Amino acid sequence: MMKKILIFLALGSCLLGKAQSVYAPINYDYSYLLDRYEIKSGNDVGSKIFSAVKPTLRKDIAQLADTLLQDTTKRYSKVDKANLQYLQTDNWEFSKNPTAGDTKKPFLKTFYQKKNAMYQYKRDYFEVQANPVFYGGVGRDKGSDTNCYINTRGVEVRGSVDKKIGFYTFMTDNQIVFPNYVNNMITHLDAVPGEGSWSNFKNKGGVDFFTAKGYVTFNITKHITAQLGQDKNFIGNGYRSLFLSDNSSNYMFFKTNTNVGKFNYTTIFAQLSPFLAKENGSYHPTKFMTMHYLSINLSKCFTFGIFESVTFGNTDSLNNRRFDFAYVNPFIFYKSVEEGGPDKAHIGFDIKWNFWRHFSFYSQIFIDEFNLQEILHRKDSAGWWANKQALQVGLKCIDVFGIRNLDLQVEENIVRPYVYSAFSVYPTNSYAANYHNYTNYQQPLADPNGANFYESIGILRYQPSRRLSLVAKAFYTVTGLDPYTVGLNQPSANYGSNVSLDYNTRVSNYGNYIGQGIHTTILYTDFTASYRAAHNVFLDFKVIVRRENSAAAVYNSKTNYATVAIRWNIPQRLNEY
Repeated sequence: MMKKILIFLALGSCLLGKAQSVYAPINYDYSYLLDRYEIKSGNDVGSKIFSAVKPTLRKDIAQLADTLLQDTTKRYSKVDKANLQYLQTDNWEFSKNPTAGDTKKPFLKTFYQKKNAMYQYKRDYFEVQANPVFYGGVGRDKGSDTNCYINTRGVEVRGSVDKKIGFYTFMTDNQIVFPNYVNNMITHLDAVPGEGSWSNFKNKGGVDFFTAKGYVTFNITKHITAQLGQDKNFIGNGYRSLFLSDNSSNYMFFKTNTNVGKFNYTTIFAQLSPFLAKENGSYHPTKFMTMHYLSINLSKCFTFGIFESVTFGNTDSLNNRRFDFAYVNPFIFYKSVEEGGPDKAHIGFDIKWNFWRHFSFYSQIFIDEFNLQEILHRKDSAGWWANKQALQVGLKCIDVFGIRNLDLQVEENIVRPYVYSAFSVYPTNSYAANYHNYTNYQQPLADPNGANFYESIGILRYQPSRRLSLVAKAFYTVTGLDPYTVGLNQPSANYGSNVSLDYNTRVSNYGNYIGQGIHTTILYTDFTASYRAAHNVFLDFKVIVRRENSAAAVYNSKTNYATVAIRWNIPQRLNEY
């Protein structure tokens, strides 16, 4: 029913469509370039990019690159110019430069007429680009004495019809042997992180799965764009997001984005899955999420945002409830609709301040539940279980110490116990069928750590030449995990870190604190050297050192992992937790 509604809305809106762009896929390296040049330019280039909403339209990226490449100051280094030319080439169909992306000698006069497309065909009424996708790598995890590899093959296609409808599809077949800490996560989630279902691969300790995403885009009016399809979204300016991240699997959604002057308003209506496994021979019913995010440029360097979301199930034990059309209203405060019902509403606020063309400060506040009376009238209110909030603060520094193309990012995320969790409509099976918590395929929709943690992040990037990038990252996390009964993949107590659990199974109403449960620290570090051999062809060398130390020996792990890989038209596969 939900899919039929979304398709009807989309087709009806297409009648008003105008020239349309698709989105650049979510890619952390790509997003970093956009952030760098927004900060460095002082955001005075007339760009329509609101950096907190990802993915980004290709036409907006092309506009940014075109404008900055015309800058006659000495603000941008040769490496910066090469990066901007890369962005312009990658989005050539929306560039004002008529020769953007051109190759001197197309292969067989047909292939690679443009540097970013193996095959492209463009006419006034139709345009298409097609590329192969490949990701091959080998490595070794010395900590678990495991030989690892990745083998991904597929295709990526994008284009437009009549300059009114844009389309995009990405499909890959994947066989991967992960390092041991990722295998532990797969066992815990019964899902490949960031993906959906999987099967064993030739009994080699690997997984076999298929990745597919695709959508259509169109303009409803000059200032309103829409997207219908299966993909991911990200809301925030940080490396992590406390609102909505790309941590979980792809999901079906209908999104509108209204960009009018200083205002950018995004709505998402999504269909999610609470759990992968079958129960009594059938899959669990789907659940839904709707979301509003309003971003306002209060000045050219300061942005303020307001976020709200609600998750709800299409079935419960009382009234066989379906999709609630009250949440389709894009101009409503969700709490007023949800009040007194079983659904789970959240609100949040964020800011971003770019200053001195070298720094960007950002922050998010996420509020799951808050009771002022409880705070004011109880001495131990700080430990009240429903005092459920999360905080992020971060700083991006461009050209650190005056060294060109040396950038630093630091970030702190603090999430209290039981944030993002909800109650289950099936108390006898609370782990498997929670239709109101903030998850998709049992994976958090926000930070991959779930809740009940402190997380410190540091990222240092240096680009000594136009083709070589060096990146060092460190993640230090303090959390409290749940004890497990031997022989069962179900926790025996709920201390608030696993957002899939029913919060009615909590260990205590008061006295809760961040890190309660089995005290665990995780130190994840990695170093990556990436060389761009050709447009969107990368050679990667990566080293990961990870240590998980816990009060319960079962959670202890040690990873020393090194890998080399080649990527073609696909971002790095990251498992940073």
